[in-house]
Amino acid sequence: MAYDGYFYWREWADYLKAPDDEPLAVFNETGNLIMKTKVNDGLRSQLVHLDALDISYEHLSNEQVLERFPFYNLSSFSPARALDDPAFGEPTGGEVNGAIFFPRGGYISDPQFATRNIQLAAERVGATFMFNSQVAKIPVIDGCVRGVVLADGTRIDAAIVINAAGPHSCKINALAGAEKDMKISTRALRQEVVHVPAPEGMNYGSIGCVTSDSDAAVYTRPELGNNILIGSEDPPCDPHQWVDPDDYEKNFTDQWTVQAQRHAQRFPGLGIPTTLKGCVDLYDVTEDWIPIYDRSCIGGFYMAIGTSGNQFKNAPVAGKVMAELIEYCQSGNDHDAQPLNYRCENLDRVINLGTFSRLREIHQGSTFSVLG
Repeated sequence: MAYDGYFYWREWADYLKAPDDEPLAVFNETGNLIMKTKVNDGLRSQLVHLDALDISYEHLSNEQVLERFPFYNLSSFSPARALDDPAFGEPTGGEVNGAIFFPRGGYISDPQFATRNIQLAAERVGATFMFNSQVAKIPVIDGCVRGVVLADGTRIDAAIVINAAGPHSCKINALAGAEKDMKISTRALRQEVVHVPAPEGMNYGSIGCVTSDSDAAVYTRPELGNNILIGSEDPPCDPHQWVDPDDYEKNFTDQWTVQAQRHAQRFPGLGIPTTLKGCVDLYDVTEDWIPIYDRSCIGGFYMAIGTSGNQFKNAPVAGKVMAELIEYCQSGNDHDAQPLNYRCENLDRVINLGTFSRLREIHQGSTFSVLG
């Protein structure tokens, strides 16, 4: 799905059917650098699938990694440790085993702006957005959804309702009674993302790329203002903070510091500022960190939920998946018994949407992290 979606992000204006004068979010095709570590086994199992899909990549030695990032220390620090661990930051022996570089990888310059682009595209074909409105009830009659009722009493009649409520997805499911047959559920997980300025004199935006470093347990990318964005790859020592999406701590904690310092292990010249910048927000997480794109036990009620921090890149494909899935089910097909096969528009591939079923068993091949 990510590779199919890559082509939409690359041709974002065409995907949106945007007018020539509309400002658009930018896909920065910097490439992705994934360190080969003990934790990810050098991506050996993933490379089988990459080869099958003809996704281009190259193996880099440690010397080649240092050609691009001469400021890196390639010592191994795994396993990741908590900040109060006396051994935090101490090398554990040896070095990482080079990296794999994916030249077609990259990042979106402003995810919120990209979402605004999608809003405008939807409005051009008749969508209406009701911001700051809260769904209070979801009427269900004879096992079928009948629309939604807002907190101010406004009733919107509809034969189809899609739960795409992100961290509030579990609450929306409960309003409809859609959780009754689900084997996979969702919960809101608090996360902190760090923004640290690049060292003085370094234009990180021109040399940086998306990185995944399971040895240091962080991912990074360039961030606006010559900053480096640092996120956690959810190692076992980072406690999961499951929260009520309407009531959670929005200030930074020691987690901000531990993520910054883990990347500083790899990048010793990185300064750790005293002013904390970044964001605190929520993932909508399933038990196996893989999304639910599915119907529900309530007729006409569908779910695009449990995106677990790893599905933004798949958003253009997920929208098309849901459109086809809804047409398939509303035409009388039994998606539970015979899951729809979605044919990718940019690849000669089909995806069995049973992979994302609410009735699936937990996928033991998952990383059980933001990596999916």
